[in-house]
Amino acid sequence: MKIVDAHAHLWLRQDTEVNGMKIRTLDNGKSLFMGEIRQMLPPFVIDGRNTAEIFLSNMDYAQVSAAVITQEYIDGLQNDYLREVQQKYPDRFLCCGMVDARKPGYSEEAVVLTERGFRGIKLPAERLLLPEGRVYLTGNEMMRMFKYMEANDLFFSVDLAPGETQVAEMEEIISECPRLRIAIGHFGMVTRPGWQKQIKLARHPHVRIESGGITWLFNDEFYPFTGAVRAIREAASLAGMEKLMWGSDYPRTITAITYRMSFDFILKSTLLTDEEKRQFLGENAKQFYRFGNLVDLPRIKNMSE
Repeated sequence: MKIVDAHAHLWLRQDTEVNGMKIRTLDNGKSLFMGEIRQMLPPFVIDGRNTAEIFLSNMDYAQVSAAVITQEYIDGLQNDYLREVQQKYPDRFLCCGMVDARKPGYSEEAVVLTERGFRGIKLPAERLLLPEGRVYLTGNEMMRMFKYMEANDLFFSVDLAPGETQVAEMEEIISECPRLRIAIGHFGMVTRPGWQKQIKLARHPHVRIESGGITWLFNDEFYPFTGAVRAIREAASLAGMEKLMWGSDYPRTITAITYRMSFDFILKSTLLTDEEKRQFLGENAKQFYRFGNLVDLPRIKNMSE
């Protein structure tokens, strides 16, 4: 089985603001996060640099062949670093560019990112419900960007606000840009009321759902995340298992669990067939993101075994 992670993050340093609240990298994996100190990375990452090389070490150990690197405003725009990562490790990483849709002119940013080699654009759309006014996904500039992306065969990675807050906007985007490939993150914000509305968007031919953050959303339940597996089964009944992809939300989720644990609960579950596990953990993402030949990775035996 070749495994593909459809939702992970990389950054060299967090130094940004969201809604006027600062996010800053501190030491020992900690960050100042919107007024409090949070463990953003495992504590052994003492310099706060969430690099491709550290992630590759985790991927090799866990036998994950490739990963899609998405972005979030809470980490700041990482386009320059991710362009370097994409060029250095083209067989292991597919990196999303990110535009700042909180201020005008972002559609031109998307064009520049495409010219720099990015094949997908990320929007953390839940961050667009701004105190000073909501940025609608169906605004004129936004739709101009989506039509450009569709015409240039870019994929659109998006995290939506919980429930159906932005579902109607997504339906309009899909109607206007039916060939635009769309990956909806955080498994539709499963555990929040109305999450199934987001899942049902994947009934459209070019829309997929990825599970980045699902272990965070089921953190109170914790390993082996049986509720998360049941949610995957429910989502498959709503949209089809072929529309669902595994994502880890690395590295934030591995402050609580290991990277391998973020998918090991799927492998060990008796609620999914071997074929469903193969689809969910890699095959669906390989096809959607158009990965080529995925690397084979040997299993390294632990000293504790």
